Amino acid sequence: MPAAAALALGFWGIRRQDSLWSDEAVTYEVAHRSTSDIARLLAEADVVHGLHYFLMHAVFALWEGGTVALRLPSVLAVAATAAGVGLLGRRLAGPRAGLFAGLVLALLPSLQRYAQEGRSYALVCALMTWGTWLLLDALDAGSRKRRAARGERRSWLGARQFGRRFRWAGYGAVMLVACLVHAFAVLGLAAHGVTAALSRTGLRPWATTASVVSASLAPLALVSATQSGQVSWIAAPALSDLVDQAVVSAVGVACALLLLSGRSGGGTTAAGGVPALALPLLLLPAGLLLALSPLRPLYVDRYVLYGSIGLALLTGAALDRALRHVLTRLRARGPLRGPRLPVPVVAVASALVTLAVLPASRELRTPASRSDDVTAVAEAVREMGAPGDGLVFLPARRAWVLATPDGYAELDDVALADSPAASGTLFGAETAPAVIRERLTAQRRVVAVRDVFGEPRDSTGRRDAKEAVLRARFEECGTRRVTRAQITVYARPGHC
Repeated sequence: MPAAAALALGFWGIRRQDSLWSDEAVTYEVAHRSTSDIARLLAEADVVHGLHYFLMHAVFALWEGGTVALRLPSVLAVAATAAGVGLLGRRLAGPRAGLFAGLVLALLPSLQRYAQEGRSYALVCALMTWGTWLLLDALDAGSRKRRAARGERRSWLGARQFGRRFRWAGYGAVMLVACLVHAFAVLGLAAHGVTAALSRTGLRPWATTASVVSASLAPLALVSATQSGQVSWIAAPALSDLVDQAVVSAVGVACALLLLSGRSGGGTTAAGGVPALALPLLLLPAGLLLALSPLRPLYVDRYVLYGSIGLALLTGAALDRALRHVLTRLRARGPLRGPRLPVPVVAVASALVTLAVLPASRELRTPASRSDDVTAVAEAVREMGAPGDGLVFLPARRAWVLATPDGYAELDDVALADSPAASGTLFGAETAPAVIRERLTAQRRVVAVRDVFGEPRDSTGRRDAKEAVLRARFEECGTRRVTRAQITVYARPGHC
């Protein structure tokens, strides 16, 4: 049921009126390059997203399905996450807790959002969920071993010994893939270390596995360190970020206290139950990024989206605990009989929750729910420009044009030297400032597309060259704001 709910929500309004925001536009354009061009790009930029780009390249090679194909892997990933969370809850706290946890996961607005985005964050959630399942398998195997006869032969070739090592190897493989899809999944690996330590049976094999995963990631880390300028746009966490994380953490901690006070959700697994597994996932990754912000701001909520796994597990188990308490009190009065009473209660509660999140769910499926819309920007440029007009980007970040080139086809991009694919870059290579000034001066009308906020200025003098010519040789004819973009038409004096 959780997977079905996640699929239904994922396909509901998946096209989002064919709007794309700039990060999705990057995925779309890069995925349509050849594999050799993608590899050349990764040497210069976005290596942390490399595996996802190759995956999407394969998707589009199989089916050129536009925005549906772009978002389909994320829809399937969230469905796999909901199914895995349901099974984790069932394993740790019982069938009803698993059902609640999976449904909570599917209904979370954050998961609904990234189920419909062509980026890697939903895939990381799915890998983290099933990596967590394999961690429990490995910890349970160690726990059973502890309870087994002490005389068992400790040999690498022993069946039980091999089985435990095989489980840890499987866990390590899944976590390695998760970290290759997005590097900050390594914080989830650290959260698993807390669970392993609490289990008292798995810290040493977890440490060995984590060391192998970390060593395997070293080449990626070295290359990504040379591309650290790509995250220079991340600012210190806003007050709203801190408040949101504090509220989510408080809910998780409250659920954990409820479970621990009632001695429910503790389970018999080596992992120590829902709180020991879910709280580290919820608190540690986001907490580490926030704590590091004074040194280097890196906190973005989608980077640690997989913390929602912990929140859903805690909430599902707490709901089950609360419902069990209510039913116990009611049955103590005598009139309640049989196990069927929870069905209408659960149905009514689910309907109320669904109605509560419906406004947010509807808003997430509109173009206005994202910070920008490259489709709308392209349409505005088409309406404001005329064939033969010059085109400049300020700064030189052509995310606007990547997935919607037709909107700019009749304009002359005066600063562009090589296209993104030809130059092996994300946004193309621009010519020298002197050439830009010469080409721009020769134009009669120019359409300028600016980022209103969120992007640093060009540091090479090209932006200054564009701005100087526009101020000295042109007059402003009209401006339109479209999401995060500002489109201005300039013309020679008297020719607006």
